[in-house]
Amino acid sequence: MYEVEVKVPADLEAVRDRLAALGATPLGAVVQVDTYYDAPHREFAETDEALRIRSERPEDAPDETRVTYKGPLVDDESKTREEFETSVADRETMDGILTNLGFEPAATVRKERERFSLEGYTVTLDSVDGVGEYVEVEIDVEVEIDVEGESELEAARNGAYDVLERLHLDPDDQLRTSYLGLLLESE
Repeated sequence: MYEVEVKVPADLEAVRDRLAALGATPLGAVVQVDTYYDAPHREFAETDEALRIRSERPEDAPDETRVTYKGPLVDDESKTREEFETSVADRETMDGILTNLGFEPAATVRKERERFSLEGYTVTLDSVDGVGEYVEVEIDVEVEIDVEGESELEAARNGAYDVLERLHLDPDDQLRTSYLGLLLESE
């Protein structure tokens, strides 16, 4: 599975108004706490990979926790990357497993997110502690990386750019840096 994602800084109130005007479907709001880990055997900052435990508190629902591995970016134009994610029953137990295997917590990112569906894409309005306000437009694509798969990823990326433009946001403003990277840069 590949996640095609484009992220830009934005005024969230203006984007909310535009989403309403476009008839986007609200998908709810959550608070996410992501703890990122450094690997004992390679530098994720150098390989552009990420390993995290995410706890998510949806509105009126129990907390959910997932562990996620994100592979290196696959292009120079977006945040498209291979991603593997699974639910875990207990955040502390998963943290214990990782730390006992030599992985060390690097940083924690907290964000409030509002999600909307628009034209098959998920539009997420993020308010990230210590970092700022951003909009992400993303879609998951299940492809093999070959000529046909790369064409599908390119079409998905171009569709994300179109959604940004409909929200009156400029795809040229996109950031390929993760929230973790932005947080570490701001410290």
